Amino acid sequence: MGNLNVTKLNTKKDRANYIHHLLNDIEALDMMIEKNIIEESPLRIGAEQEFCLVNDQFLPESKSLELLEDINDDHFTTEISNYNLELNLDTFKLGEDCFSQLHKQLDSYLDKAKKIAAKKNIKIILTGILPSLSVNNVGEENMTDVERYSFLNDAFKQSRRKSFDIHIKGVDELNLLHDSVMLEGCNTSFQMHLQLNPKDFVDNYNWAQAIAGPVLSACTNSPILFGKELWSETRIALFTQSIDTRANSYLLNEKQSRVSFGNDWERGTITDIFKNNISRFRSFLTTHFTRNSVDMIKNDETPKLRALQLHNGTVYPWNRVCYGVMDGKPNLRIENRYIPSGPTTADEIANMMFWVGIMMGKPKNYKNIHQQWDFKDVKTNFFNAARYGMATQFYWNGKYISSHDLLLDELLPMAYKGLYRVGVTPKDAEFYLKIVKDRIRGNNGSEWLVRNYRGLLKTHKRYEAMQILTANMYDKQEKGYPVSVWGMLHHTDETRFKAKYVVKHIMSSDIFSVDKKDSIDLVLHIMKWKNIHHMPVINRASELLGLISWADVEGYLYQSEKKHNSVGKLMKTDIITVEEYTPIETAKKLMETHAIGSLPVVKNNKLIGLVTRNDFNV
Repeated sequence: MGNLNVTKLNTKKDRANYIHHLLNDIEALDMMIEKNIIEESPLRIGAEQEFCLVNDQFLPESKSLELLEDINDDHFTTEISNYNLELNLDTFKLGEDCFSQLHKQLDSYLDKAKKIAAKKNIKIILTGILPSLSVNNVGEENMTDVERYSFLNDAFKQSRRKSFDIHIKGVDELNLLHDSVMLEGCNTSFQMHLQLNPKDFVDNYNWAQAIAGPVLSACTNSPILFGKELWSETRIALFTQSIDTRANSYLLNEKQSRVSFGNDWERGTITDIFKNNISRFRSFLTTHFTRNSVDMIKNDETPKLRALQLHNGTVYPWNRVCYGVMDGKPNLRIENRYIPSGPTTADEIANMMFWVGIMMGKPKNYKNIHQQWDFKDVKTNFFNAARYGMATQFYWNGKYISSHDLLLDELLPMAYKGLYRVGVTPKDAEFYLKIVKDRIRGNNGSEWLVRNYRGLLKTHKRYEAMQILTANMYDKQEKGYPVSVWGMLHHTDETRFKAKYVVKHIMSSDIFSVDKKDSIDLVLHIMKWKNIHHMPVINRASELLGLISWADVEGYLYQSEKKHNSVGKLMKTDIITVEEYTPIETAKKLMETHAIGSLPVVKNNKLIGLVTRNDFNV
């Protein structure tokens, strides 16, 4: 998706031309590897920083194109959601103070963006999933107005031919049908690139797979989605499901998702990795091709392999093999896609150094890891890390071991050795790896978010708690201290902004409702048991049919002759409702004007909440 000048593959001629260039690129890559044209050294690192835009209420601000125009810097580019942007950093030669230099550049460009954003009352936040996001922020109207995103959305929808079914179960549970790929836009990551020598590339790729779970466990930062506490790194589940082109059926689906950890070790050549993806996943897009890659190699020119890169941009393994050209020389690298954005730039660079250090510090006994370990153990480690973060127990080298023991006793020392091996300065290595060590012994991003969110929910409704959490995360992020030293929130410093209260801030979403065929006796007992005075009446589609109150039930009880015993006969159907973003002053006035004690909250005539007089104590 990196190439903006793309079009849909519509005609047979388009497809034939694209496939011709794609196969030509594969042949060209084989030729470059065979002729030792791929650069072996120096090795380099690079990164992509995705970030969120919020307004003064710490809610998503859909002004990415407007801000991008004002920033006017090619390092910045769009993301699929119009409240996200991406910063592409320069590449640095691996060694000496490359990580602190990368950190310095990252902060410099973000500061530039922040200053321009501040003029528009926009704030920039680094986080895997913005805690204040709601379902209203993931409609197609929130898609960035760039043609390639609509092309991809249409292609994924056409391939699936039904809504995307999202089901993520953690402490809470998210069940959601969605009609576009826009849920992918909830995810923001810090994508890390490491160039590797082509001679032992495949073995090092397998090593990258082997260490993914333990590395992720120390870096999780995305535990909350739409106010639900899900996985420590919810991005892993959400991204996989949000662009899954596989349609459900009564047949057992053996196909692999476009977002995947993979099903087995890589055992062939570098091009076999690309060939596997081409075999599994069809292309959606094309672009304008002017040169034949094989002919370019024969003429001693370096091809960009545009067809291959375009296909590679629509397949999303968590460790993705990438081809590139720098200073006229072709190179191969691994793109680590599973690390979230945030909580601070210091944490992100520390994550990167930790990963690169382990990659470079692989002991000899872990060479040809694919011959020693079962891939399913490695894959299980990865998804357990995404679910449980630092609470994960890993199956490592034939035995179970806690994340703390594995990270502190084996992987951190390994990272130090790897960094020293490639010439990283001890000062840099000690500074950044200490951040990781402190996080392992204390809190990572997910742990901080979860502990404080649970605390906020004791005194606030969900929507307000999401905003307060985001506001405080922003404040601490701006101070620049790593997340391991962030303190827990207290009532005195919960919020420094004045919320513009709407019904969503005060409504109850965990409500007891009844069916019109339910008996009055059942309603009476539920009201007594739960100490509630109003119960909405809904059908199986959650559409609001009526409302029954304690006064209605009480009046029925005192009737000498009870002619019926069903909710449908007693409920009021002429009811006044509000929407979730109605100002609370308007809602309060409605209740006073009509002398009613409750207001059902509806969206598309479906019940999503309830407001009573007791909820207005804001």
